[in-house]
Amino acid sequence: MVRRQILGSIPDVCDGMTRVERIVLHVLREAQRERGGRSVPTAMLYGRMLERVNISEEYLQVCLERLQVG
Repeated sequence: MVRRQILGSIPDVCDGMTRVERIVLHVLREAQRERGGRSVPTAMLYGRMLERVNISEEYLQVCLERLQVG
């Protein structure tokens, strides 16, 4: 489990994104499709993220700021 957390926090050399950031973008895109292209509230995104990875609200905000989508 610790190894997965460490590997998940290391940016990929191809695009500089971490595993969690990729999941954020994927979940965000799914939610936007379901909402007809409308904005996704952060609370909804956070709930959906918790279904996939263990992430804090603060770290989600950091990811959104880094990806410039929040």
